[in-house]
Amino acid sequence: MSEQALNKVAMVVIAHPDDAEFGCAGTIATWVKEGWEVHYVICADGSGGGPDEATDVSLEARQKVAETRKAEQKAAGAVLGLKDIIFLDYPDGQLTPSIDLRRDIVRMFRKYRPTRVVCQSPDRSWTPVMAIPRYHPDHLAAGQAAITAIYPASQNPWDFPELLEEGLLPHRVREIFIMGAPTANFWVDISATVDQKIEALRAHTSQTSGNFANIEPMVRKWSAAIGEKYQVAAAEEFHRTEN
Repeated sequence: MSEQALNKVAMVVIAHPDDAEFGCAGTIATWVKEGWEVHYVICADGSGGGPDEATDVSLEARQKVAETRKAEQKAAGAVLGLKDIIFLDYPDGQLTPSIDLRRDIVRMFRKYRPTRVVCQSPDRSWTPVMAIPRYHPDHLAAGQAAITAIYPASQNPWDFPELLEEGLLPHRVREIFIMGAPTANFWVDISATVDQKIEALRAHTSQTSGNFANIEPMVRKWSAAIGEKYQVAAAEEFHRTEN
């Protein structure tokens, strides 16, 4: 346990580019400042994130959107100080908690061996955050896949024996932080990193530039409202559990 506790590696498993910036970027920036190595695993390719008024949704157009969003995510990662970003490239809008996705996430856990994992909630919450609904099917699928990858698959040598053939030994994730869960039991003070959260969001130009004048105050207001509950200037909430 003590050896695992010293392994300051965290992994964030999300559906799309920008999901983590909205949900946990202040926490990630805080952990980086505390010496944690943080990796993102992004399940979907982001190709469904083009403008709502689009009429060209061809394969070529979707590929261009995907490339743009990946570049934006890398820019956001540089703001936060991420160690690495892994894109699994499942089709955006069609994500399911499949065995293939579970295996790919387990592969990442066994390769990078994180002590902490942040993921999206596999359960719907009907209370919106910052006016954003919390029941996007890709988010739910990514959450379910991550949870099932954590337990039992990542730590069980009998799950995905082909990964043993790749030299990837079982790994036990110790802490799970769930974003957007119906109930929260843990908070992180992001008073010193909320500006980084805003700048990381700003990097997602294709998704935020047209409305950033509204997004920034909304994010600051919501972060402050959570912080007020815990008597700090700004905070993010999670449902945290140990494995």
